[in-house]
Amino acid sequence: MRQGDDIEIKSRDYWFKVVDFLQQNWAVIDPAEHGVVVWFFGDTAGVFDELHFEGEAAALNALKRNGFKRFADDQEAQEFIAIPEGSFRWRSHPNGPIYSSGRYWK
Repeated sequence: MRQGDDIEIKSRDYWFKVVDFLQQNWAVIDPAEHGVVVWFFGDTAGVFDELHFEGEAAALNALKRNGFKRFADDQEAQEFIAIPEGSFRWRSHPNGPIYSSGRYWK
């Protein structure tokens, strides 16, 4: 993908991980041709990485194992964190593909 490419994301079942003061990484699980894709994006809806899994159960387990929480289940987070708004567009991360590279993924 190229910088600025539109990314069509269907899911609105947001998962989040606090990575710094007032900064979250977000994820959603979408169906893919073979299994599912987890899209990762920042607070401004800039998609910076993706991971593919055989199915939704594997993706959910991986998100939980890596510190992501389901936004809809976290009342406290909903009080002070806003869901990213706007169009999803590919925006490279300053540290590269942080999850798909395995550097920050178990």
